[in-house]
Amino acid sequence: MRIALIGMSGTGKSYWSFRLAGTGFERLGCDDQIGRKLARQLALGDGSIETIGQWMGFPYDGGFAEREARYLDLEHHVLSGFLNTLDQRTDQRAPSFVIDTTGSVIYLADPLLERLRRAAVVVYLSAAPAKHQQLLAAYRNKPRPVVWQGNYRRNPGEDTAAALARCYMQLLADRDDRYRRWAHLTLDLPIPGTAATPDDAEILLKPVQAYLDENDRAATP
Repeated sequence: MRIALIGMSGTGKSYWSFRLAGTGFERLGCDDQIGRKLARQLALGDGSIETIGQWMGFPYDGGFAEREARYLDLEHHVLSGFLNTLDQRTDQRAPSFVIDTTGSVIYLADPLLERLRRAAVVVYLSAAPAKHQQLLAAYRNKPRPVVWQGNYRRNPGEDTAAALARCYMQLLADRDDRYRRWAHLTLDLPIPGTAATPDDAEILLKPVQAYLDENDRAATP
């Protein structure tokens, strides 16, 4: 089984990819690789996602656009490398794998995203509107690398905190459309770290298997 997880930072991509890894999946973490590359290039400590988030900063920080562009360029190379490696695998006994993408994967070039869809079942971990404030609070309190692609615009007389909150909600809406465009499946699961967070990988695997089974039936003459 091949799965690629997409969705906004904080919706559980890494959480679920590690749960799948615990069941025998091979995990390919995009942010992990980007962090290692940045750590080598810029001496960014451990290259953790928190460190990358501190390096990238908020969209109103000076030099943000340049850092954002550099991050996206690295993301393109990392995902391309993963897909190239998977294309070369011909052993039918190869383990199942899960690609833990970044939240900004939907800003990469269409041909690369089409390759991703051919390589794996793309699962969008969405967040219902009731969870949006929770995602915003997490981003403010512990910044992660978030690509804005021009979605942050401060109105006259608006302070940065108000502009960030307003524009973050716009960013979520913009991304929701993009995620749904490329996803085979959309799942709304509890956000990790809450009391309702499940830890059974079957909660994610069952709908993916059902999707694959339905496709097999549709393809059978």
